[in-house]
Amino acid sequence: MSRPTSPIPPGRNPSRRGALTPTLIVVALVVVGFIFFANVWTDVLWYRQLGFFEVFVTENVARIGIFVAGFALMFLAVYFAIRTAYRARPVYAPDSEVRDNLNRYQAQLEPVRRVVMVGLPILFGLFAGSAAASQWQKVLLFFNQEPFGQNDPVFNMDISFYLMSLPFFGFVTGFLISVVVLAGIAGTLTHYLYGSIRLMERGIFTSRAAQIHLAVTGAAFLLLLGTNFWLDRFGSLQNSGGHWAGALYTDVNAVIPTKAILAVAAVLVAILFVVAAVIGRWRLPVIGTAMLVITSILAGGVYPWVIQQFQVRPSEQTLENPYITRNIQMTRAAYGLDKIQVDQYNATNNATTGALAPDAQTTANIRLLDPNLISDAFSQLEQYRPYYQFPKSLNVDRYLVDGKVQDTVIAVRELNPQNVQSNQQGWLNQHVVYTHGYGVVAAKGNKFTVDGKPDFLQSGIPSTGVLGNDSTYEPRIYFGEDSAEYSIVGAPAGAAPREQDRPSGKEGGGETQYTFTGNGGPNVGGFFNKVLYAIKFQSSDLLLSDGVNQDSQILYDRNPRERIQKVAPYLTVDGNAYPAVVDGRVKWIVDGYTTSQYYPYSQQAQLSDATTDSQTTSGRAVALPNSSVNYIRNSVKATVDAYDGSVTLYAWDDQDPLLKAWQKVFPTSLKPYSEMSADVMSHVRYPEDLFKVQRELLGRYHVTDPASFYKTDDAWSVPNDPTVSTDVKQPPFYMSLQMPDQKQPAFQLTSSFIPQIVNGTARNVLYGFLAADSDAGNQKGVKADTYGQLRLLRIPPEAQVPGPGQAQNKFNSDPSVSQALNLLRQGASDVLNGNLLTLPVGGGILYVQPVYLKSTGETSYPTLQRVLVAFGDKVGFAPTLDAALKQLFGGDSGASAGDSANNGQTPAAPGATPPVVSVGAQADLKAALEAANAAIKAGQAALAAGDFATYGDQQKKLAAALQSALDAEAKIPAVTPDATPAPAATPSGTASPTGSATPSP
Repeated sequence: MSRPTSPIPPGRNPSRRGALTPTLIVVALVVVGFIFFANVWTDVLWYRQLGFFEVFVTENVARIGIFVAGFALMFLAVYFAIRTAYRARPVYAPDSEVRDNLNRYQAQLEPVRRVVMVGLPILFGLFAGSAAASQWQKVLLFFNQEPFGQNDPVFNMDISFYLMSLPFFGFVTGFLISVVVLAGIAGTLTHYLYGSIRLMERGIFTSRAAQIHLAVTGAAFLLLLGTNFWLDRFGSLQNSGGHWAGALYTDVNAVIPTKAILAVAAVLVAILFVVAAVIGRWRLPVIGTAMLVITSILAGGVYPWVIQQFQVRPSEQTLENPYITRNIQMTRAAYGLDKIQVDQYNATNNATTGALAPDAQTTANIRLLDPNLISDAFSQLEQYRPYYQFPKSLNVDRYLVDGKVQDTVIAVRELNPQNVQSNQQGWLNQHVVYTHGYGVVAAKGNKFTVDGKPDFLQSGIPSTGVLGNDSTYEPRIYFGEDSAEYSIVGAPAGAAPREQDRPSGKEGGGETQYTFTGNGGPNVGGFFNKVLYAIKFQSSDLLLSDGVNQDSQILYDRNPRERIQKVAPYLTVDGNAYPAVVDGRVKWIVDGYTTSQYYPYSQQAQLSDATTDSQTTSGRAVALPNSSVNYIRNSVKATVDAYDGSVTLYAWDDQDPLLKAWQKVFPTSLKPYSEMSADVMSHVRYPEDLFKVQRELLGRYHVTDPASFYKTDDAWSVPNDPTVSTDVKQPPFYMSLQMPDQKQPAFQLTSSFIPQIVNGTARNVLYGFLAADSDAGNQKGVKADTYGQLRLLRIPPEAQVPGPGQAQNKFNSDPSVSQALNLLRQGASDVLNGNLLTLPVGGGILYVQPVYLKSTGETSYPTLQRVLVAFGDKVGFAPTLDAALKQLFGGDSGASAGDSANNGQTPAAPGATPPVVSVGAQADLKAALEAANAAIKAGQAALAAGDFATYGDQQKKLAAALQSALDAEAKIPAVTPDATPAPAATPSGTASPTGSATPSP
């Protein structure tokens, strides 16, 4: 008798193949688990090193606790729904055909029934737990809420109820509804699968157990639905779908009462379901459910629509008047506009002689350096090595220089390891050798050198200047906006330095080496930590390189904004971090906001839209995320040390209830601003993104009369930036400015308003000017009372003061200005219009715009060559602001600009005879301009004929002629108050734009 053939080939162990799959699964799970552990543990190391381990623990414990609660609720509800339905299955089914079909399904399910009955609830539980855990902030705020001390006008509830309680109640109710619905569906399907519910010719057959199960589920759902209706009453105060936010006439008189009725009705129908489960009769709950549906349609939809259409709409302004008033008041309070100071400014368009005398200090501080254009000049003059870089847009700050506050354009020289030579782009150079930038570079905002370059206050390598030197402040920049992903720093005492520190500062000089000595990151010297970080950054070099020693630290998450966001996840971080030399360190100062979208009667604002301007669209600044808010406070000022990355959070708005609540959640992570040093306090400024949001809302909410607000007859818009080709809002500008009610200048953040832009068009006349006081003082822990004061100047429409767009158009269309600029554009140079500043001085509005000249070539950079000014319909154009203002104000502006020393003359003593204009210089200028004109014409003729060689020769002649013109004009002295400017000839024979001079060396 023969034996059956074995399916397993001879010599193969049958258990080996069977054990392979489980082994691979276990190995895969171990690998995934270890990767997860590596990311979690490295976060633990990062938070512990930085001193914010409390944030990590609190956030993750909250997330885990909420996840477990959400998972447990969903798992238990779905599991017991399936289990109850399964245990209540009937022994037989009345219909054999249906029974046979169900038997087949049951037979297929039976081998995996236990797995499905547990696995399905687990799957739903995981999704539910993850969704619940994402709401951890709502949960923590609810359990740590702080009162606002202000009640809403409808329910008389404290505002904190809407910001901290109602969102939590809504989350819990919504979550429980989803639990009941999913559990009900799972139970119903199980009942059907096992025959407790049957679809028959005579209708639907349900067993007694199924009826009770469905009744309990329906009652639970209706109770939660009733709760949701009741909460919707309060939520109506947060409506933002109409013309005005909040509960309006229809909401208060129709929607809120019907929501209460529906809530009671839902509870009554739930009771009918419970009764039906007891007595087994379903007529009443079915009728009750139908009535609830009909009532919800009629009372919740039709009735409010009828009220709105036939009662409110014909008399909308009258009926909505008190609710519009609430919207205005609550919106202004939510955005910090309720304490704004509004003054009438009867601006004149007449530029009278000496008009700037009362504004002498403001005039002396007018900023000429455009931080958006001057970056290339900083790079070419101060970069020193390819592996350094400056940001696209520099920052405006102020420093005390020789006892006076000096507006300053400032930047740090950051590292750019990508510009290291390609043959040196190895892992060691990228992460061990090139680790940090070096030094601060700062220039005077209101001055420039005679050849148009920045007038540096702080520069060079080694770093020197009025802000300090290498011995008075730490110049090394390990943490910045463009730092590498991670760097390995530190070494044992006595070890040879490996970090590239800085060049010697002299051509041909050597490079210096350095070893980081601070506490800037987790230790990565041990083998275990090496493995963890090698996994985190997916780098085997980190594990194997000899550049990592027992004392090595790993620096990562180095961007100041991202660093603040990580240690304060409850904040919205301002898009612009700026550096300051304070307390012997370079520190990044970052603003943080507490926000909410639940403030009653407050208008919603999209942060991304409100903060978008020409800066963000060009990539020079970061716009805020695309989220809606209707409450915002600058609650936190933070600093990040550029050397060791240490973070300090100061509770700036310590009266903000939201911040108080978060301080209860994270009691040790924030310090009171009373601990802020005098140095840091002196560089705090009003944050840009908050200002942008406020000015966006102020365009409508400067109107406090509900009748005018209803008609929108006085709505404003932020003007588009006239210096760019796209229709995008003009950014706000920092400057030292003395507002009409102030006794001395203060560092301000400013913006202007024009009539509302409709369909892309608007009358470009100035209606308003807004300034935010940014001076917090210079005393340790003492905030100036005037800091944050918003001042709005209302300009009468009949004044017809030109807006920024009109001012720019006047510059572009003025014959003498445009001819001179076009002449420069014809050469091998580009003319760049700088930022257009708006200043309320001289009894009117003064516009100032620097004009830069940039030649072609990779190493070229803009130099400030001219300044445009406008006041009313008059335009001035000269090599210096001081000379341009004298042109504008009849030869005497009444004040000296910051660049008056560049006028090319020594200031005359009182009663001295004005300098005589050099006739030879005028002749040389005329000859040079004629030569330039001839070169342009000859070049155009050659280009038309296709003679590119001749065209190139003429371009060279044009460049030489323009330089000769500039040299000749530099010899012509500026206009003095008693002198009449002599017109210089232009190629067309007309007068030159100005008779004043280019600064001479």
